[in-house]
Amino acid sequence: MASSVPRKAYDRELARLHVELAYMQEWVRQTGARIVVIFEGRDASGKGGAIKRITEPLNPRVARVVALAAPTERERTQWYFQRYVAHLPAAGEIVLFDRSWYNRAGVEKVMGFCTPAEHREFLRAQEARLAELPALAGLLRRMSMKTTARNQFAGVVQALDLGPASATVTIALKSGDEIVATMTADAAKRLKLRKGKEALALVKASAVVLVADFAGWQLSARNQLAGTVSRIERGAVSSLVALTLPGGMTLTASVTNEGVEALDLKVGAAATAVFKAYAVMVAAQP
Repeated sequence: MASSVPRKAYDRELARLHVELAYMQEWVRQTGARIVVIFEGRDASGKGGAIKRITEPLNPRVARVVALAAPTERERTQWYFQRYVAHLPAAGEIVLFDRSWYNRAGVEKVMGFCTPAEHREFLRAQEARLAELPALAGLLRRMSMKTTARNQFAGVVQALDLGPASATVTIALKSGDEIVATMTADAAKRLKLRKGKEALALVKASAVVLVADFAGWQLSARNQLAGTVSRIERGAVSSLVALTLPGGMTLTASVTNEGVEALDLKVGAAATAVFKAYAVMVAAQP
């Protein structure tokens, strides 16, 4: 049996996560992103409590909850997804569904509220819809990857310089920035890298150096991304400094507390994230 979390530890972690949610809300508002959060499960499974904890720090003008009642007789004759479409978010909005269309894939099937034919048709329609949204399909694939690297950038291979022993890969990001990575030629062949292929660039926070003022000097590091400090999480020895890039993406660096003070890093200050090409790991679908 799992033991309960001590109340003080729970409140401390909840407060930290609420801060992260507030940052996410501001990012959604500024970038015009649209986010749907879906909660599925049987009655009394904890969906409502989890939704309440998530929405507590959020602005109701940005985030709202949708909990639809059982369909009416008229709604039962409509396209299954029809009553959910009107509640999908517009730009800069977050919608949390307390049960959604995925109810048919789980609860309705288990409880016998839909026929096997209706269940099969739902799965077919879902796959067809996902095929029409390659960007969403790519996002879901990226989310399925578990890694300790804090910085994960999605893009496409813009250039590949394949030498006898090593390879240099340039990944173009949606923001217009580029990330350069070096690897062995065998690794590039194993990943089947080619121009135009989707790829992920993974960079550990500890590999990122922040520069507040170049003072006329130039660095040899190929990757130099300028942005604005958007968050500083101070720890006992080091701090995690988040840098928001012009396109809205965030890059995180691990900096000693002494370094934060020496550079006078503050939220809103300009800084450049610098990291070597060999510090970039590349991931790609086979």
